[in-house]
Amino acid sequence: MGATAPGRGPLKRLEWLAKILYAMVMAALLWRPGRRARARSRLNGKKRVLVVRIDNRVGEALLTTPLLDALKAAGHEVHLLTHPKMRRVLDGHPALTKLWDCEPRGPALKAVQAERFDVVINCGNWDEPAVTSAVLSRRAAGDGVVLGPANFPSGWLMDVPVPALPGVRSEAMQRRNFGAPLVKSEGPARLSFRATEKFEVVSGRYAVVNPGGRLGYRRVVPERFATAARALLAQGVTPVVTWGPGEETLVDAVLAGCPGAVRAPATSIDQLAALMRGAVVTVCNNTGPMHLSVAVGCPTVALFLHMEVARWGHAFAPHQMVDLTGVADPDHLITLSLRQRGEGRGEGPTGHS
Repeated sequence: MGATAPGRGPLKRLEWLAKILYAMVMAALLWRPGRRARARSRLNGKKRVLVVRIDNRVGEALLTTPLLDALKAAGHEVHLLTHPKMRRVLDGHPALTKLWDCEPRGPALKAVQAERFDVVINCGNWDEPAVTSAVLSRRAAGDGVVLGPANFPSGWLMDVPVPALPGVRSEAMQRRNFGAPLVKSEGPARLSFRATEKFEVVSGRYAVVNPGGRLGYRRVVPERFATAARALLAQGVTPVVTWGPGEETLVDAVLAGCPGAVRAPATSIDQLAALMRGAVVTVCNNTGPMHLSVAVGCPTVALFLHMEVARWGHAFAPHQMVDLTGVADPDHLITLSLRQRGEGRGEGPTGHS
């Protein structure tokens, strides 16, 4: 599969060329005669599988869970090699036999290699080169079979390059597809999270309103969340405004626009998941808490700005992905979305329908 340099500045194009050169060199150094020809014949039966995803972001970790669940459901033994910071997200996940910390240099990689996994799945980027992940997967596999994206040049390092699903933009579905030689998966790719804690802020029917987000350019202004909070109050639902480090001013702005809303205390990811699990709905940006809300099964109204909804959203019931990019009256669209969500759902006093 061919590729062209991204349409970005000269430094990005230079970085892209460096990735290609690095992949070519590593593919040559790690090549073994006949390995690719034998690979597919070694995929029959139940396998010990290592999935490699090395980001340190909550949403990226959760988007990997449909693949983990599909592999487990097919009877494979599933391990995950990921960034150490993602232990707080995936440690104890029911699909996983073991979670391994990603340390490209040092004893951790040697310990992974010593496991001699049957199959390693490079769960990297499916439409652009993810060379570091491809090289790490190849090194971790030893003599095992490596599956992963067929894109150029990462596909050179795969024993079984997996083509992207045609006509599909969903990130979760494309990542699940990396396991296609081992599993058959159909329908929406549903995220999962092991939610074990109990955490309460208010009694009665409540909603989680999370105005934060890692990247400011795709974060909807807090006034829009105040609009959502007022719409929820009108439905008899108490808005509980949650926040992360450095997001206190966003909470202040939402509370100023909706005095009936409640400020949540600082929460861990497990406490936030517990709040979401008991909520009528979560209203949030396209960010990690959106994926967490979907993963625990809370109806989610996600507000998108300058990002591709089809790729990063979860456009299936009971969730609503609302693209506010260029919308003339975003407050009306938010209020309408929340009104439609509440109509005819028959929700109980503290949770979902």
